[in-house]
Amino acid sequence: MIANSGFPRMSPQEYLVWEESQPLRYEYLHGEVVAMTGGTIPHNQVAVNLASVLKAHLRGKGCKVLTSDAKIAVSEQGPFHYADVSVTCDERDRAARQFIRYPCLVAEVLSPSTEAVDRGEKFRQYRRIETLREYLLIDPDRPSVECYRLNERGNWELFQFAIEDSDAETEACEVELTSVRLTFPLSLLYEDVERLS
Repeated sequence: MIANSGFPRMSPQEYLVWEESQPLRYEYLHGEVVAMTGGTIPHNQVAVNLASVLKAHLRGKGCKVLTSDAKIAVSEQGPFHYADVSVTCDERDRAARQFIRYPCLVAEVLSPSTEAVDRGEKFRQYRRIETLREYLLIDPDRPSVECYRLNERGNWELFQFAIEDSDAETEACEVELTSVRLTFPLSLLYEDVERLS
């Protein structure tokens, strides 16, 4: 993502109306808009693979699995972010059109240009969402998922699902997502993805 200092500051309502007519997607934070940049093919493949696994698991359960074209509102006043993959099972999001407000799971596929924001500012904002239970940071080039999970004491704990040895089989490592009651092989996230040498 890239900052757009040339745009005037906007209210949340002005942003929502303005963005609907834009050819690009823009996030909104503290009155500022930020254009979303494209990712690599592996980045997209990993996001599609995760969305596919989640959609198959949640079919018929009243949940929405959304990809990078769906906005998440931290509050009615913003910020508004685009996540690579998100899940909401909350009745309050059932009729959502412009954005969802109550995700239980948010996933970001990392890239060099967005990693610091995904780990820092975005995660700080997402933690304000009352329904969020898990936040995933996924490396598109190496089999690695960092899962930040809200525990019963209200603290975020890190669970790492990764294969450190490039010769190791990713089938042996399973990813557990408690927010949607799903366990699956890490290999599913990297299906058909060409890895870096």
